[in-house]
Amino acid sequence: MEIKKNDNVNLEKRKGIFLQLGLVIVISLCLIAFEWTTGARDDNPFDTGTEEAIEEEMIPITEMEDQQPEAPPEVPKVTEIFQIVEDDVTIDNEVLFEDDEADFDDEIQMYDFDVTEEEEEEEDYIFIVVEDMPTFRGGDVNRFREWVQNRIKYPQIAAENGIQGKVFLMFVVEPDGSVSNVNILRGVDPALDNEAQRVVETSPKWAPGKQRGAPVRVRFSMTVNFKLQ
Repeated sequence: MEIKKNDNVNLEKRKGIFLQLGLVIVISLCLIAFEWTTGARDDNPFDTGTEEAIEEEMIPITEMEDQQPEAPPEVPKVTEIFQIVEDDVTIDNEVLFEDDEADFDDEIQMYDFDVTEEEEEEEDYIFIVVEDMPTFRGGDVNRFREWVQNRIKYPQIAAENGIQGKVFLMFVVEPDGSVSNVNILRGVDPALDNEAQRVVETSPKWAPGKQRGAPVRVRFSMTVNFKLQ
């Protein structure tokens, strides 16, 4: 026997209606909730929910008082006191002058200066350079060196031993033109040194050197070369 369902009691037929009605209700509730939350929200997005009262510090305004400069201290006035003196002094207008003609013979003393010692000292002084240098036969010391070299006789003992070199010597040309004070500064060998000194000492007279027009002593230095041929 087949069981038949009553159409008035069968809920399967009304399932779609219930589903649509439920959706409408849910959507309506969502819209109401959305409107409610947006209306209650504060328009200020940066509001933290707490209000802080900011008190402004009031700075009192002070008025500057005009300070008047201090008056300078009063300087006491100095009153000049004049004392009247009676003019009872007599002045002698006569002026006495001493005699212009003084005896100068008593005041001025004449002294005699002895210059002979200074002249002797200047004559003994040996110059290196003077205004007019001494000359040898119209030439200088190089002319004299040629004269010495031409008169040198090579010592036999020095030649046999092969000794040669330069002898350094110095001499003085006197005010009369003669040659003196021949000394060896640096020698090579006694035989060569003695030969060079011998020839220089036999020098004829020079034309003397002069300083301020007076003949003086002048010192020279030169070399004599000994070389074997």
